[in-house]
Amino acid sequence: MTTRGEGEKRYDPRDTTLKFVNRPDDLDPLQEGDRCLRAEMSCGHAVTPESLTGWCRSLLDQGQYKFKCPALKNGTLQKCDAVWSYQEVRRLAVLTSDEMQHFEENIARLAAIEYCEFKTCPGCKTYVEREDLTNLSVQCTICQADKKEVYQFCWQCLKPWKGKAPRADRCDNDGCVNHDLQLLKNCKDTSLPQVQGVDKCPSIRACPTCGQRVEHDKTGCKNIICPRCQVEFCFVCLKLTPECLRTSSYFIPCSTGVAPRQTSIPVWHRN
Repeated sequence: MTTRGEGEKRYDPRDTTLKFVNRPDDLDPLQEGDRCLRAEMSCGHAVTPESLTGWCRSLLDQGQYKFKCPALKNGTLQKCDAVWSYQEVRRLAVLTSDEMQHFEENIARLAAIEYCEFKTCPGCKTYVEREDLTNLSVQCTICQADKKEVYQFCWQCLKPWKGKAPRADRCDNDGCVNHDLQLLKNCKDTSLPQVQGVDKCPSIRACPTCGQRVEHDKTGCKNIICPRCQVEFCFVCLKLTPECLRTSSYFIPCSTGVAPRQTSIPVWHRN
């Protein structure tokens, strides 16, 4: 399917399973000349093995395991956003065995983070999933079976549970604190240079949908997409984007101003 010269991946022109096109790479329009064949993705956009690998790897680095096309729809300013399957990406990116291992390990890890919340039980060292996301007191059924008695530990400090339960803030062990919450309270201020009037805003926020800790890269508009739940929200006012845009726009101040530092972390209620 490919030849590799000087470390660069190329399509094999004899590969009849791919549709080759004679137009610029939609993921890297500034690529020079005709040094590399371009193939057409299922959404109709042209790619090279290098540009497709680079884009999908960047998504994984941002915590996103669903591969979406970033190219613009023909004749519009609207992103394509078509979802490519991993099988399609693997084939047209001509992934090496090392790249496949990297992709598959990260896809599995990110999917687990999205659909499960698990930690290692301090008693038996097995993975435990928390059913009640509002209760830090977790009971391990494996330890209970082994020890013939109830074993509870703290989801936050990972020590045997101490004190009354249920509790959502902490147990009675010394040093049991929510480090993410402390970070939200004490993080430095930042600015969003391309958003009018936003020169002082907390640099770290908790996603209002799932509670994932996120930062703004200080480029573009004030809205970001959470890498965990994929919900878009305003980094400034913390409203979901559709609600924020009812009284504002992407690059002007929010009607309610800058939301204060968060003092609690939202719990993700998955549907």
